[in-house]
Amino acid sequence: MNLTTPERPARRRGRPPKNSARPYSEVRQALVQSGLAMLTEKGYSSVGIDEILRSVDVPKGSFYHYFKSKEEFGQELIGAYGQYFARKLDRFLLDDAFAPLQRIRNFVQDASEGMTRHQFRRGCLIGNLGQEMSLLPESFRGQLKAVFEDWQQRTADCLRAAQACGELSTAQDCDQLAEWFWIGWEGAVLRAKLEASPEPLQRFASGFFQLLQPDTD
Repeated sequence: MNLTTPERPARRRGRPPKNSARPYSEVRQALVQSGLAMLTEKGYSSVGIDEILRSVDVPKGSFYHYFKSKEEFGQELIGAYGQYFARKLDRFLLDDAFAPLQRIRNFVQDASEGMTRHQFRRGCLIGNLGQEMSLLPESFRGQLKAVFEDWQQRTADCLRAAQACGELSTAQDCDQLAEWFWIGWEGAVLRAKLEASPEPLQRFASGFFQLLQPDTD
């Protein structure tokens, strides 16, 4: 490098949109929000970049001004959805106004109402991508697994709170129960979309809470 020549900042790929009054960060966030909405309905492989660009009025060819690749875009979506859903879980699972097991029931009820409100078109972005993993960039695998593990940990902490107040037997393995919950829950979400009904969510929740009851034999 010539020390007498100032180093130029790295240039972004892609064409910057012409005459756009919107800040770079605002447009980038709008693309993420549109991507989240579309991928929860259609999946990663079925959504084209042009469709997302049109939805936020960004010219074709400008995508790479905001993201290096569709893979980087997907990684951004996974991170954004994981954080969004973690905050949602915390609103329920840390709500001291309810007993710990009721907090989980409240989460289930809210999710059921949400899927009904969106006419069962939308599911869980992380679950959707997990089902497509054979077609996705390998970099997604570890990221998706980490999101599920984070949700499981939050659920396990709520179950441990249930143990502390006597709602749940101390003989139960909270980490294992939380893993079972999320494995079963994702399947129930898929089935609810298939049947266009909240009943699979309710059946799964009923079975899970029966599992938590003490053995009376």
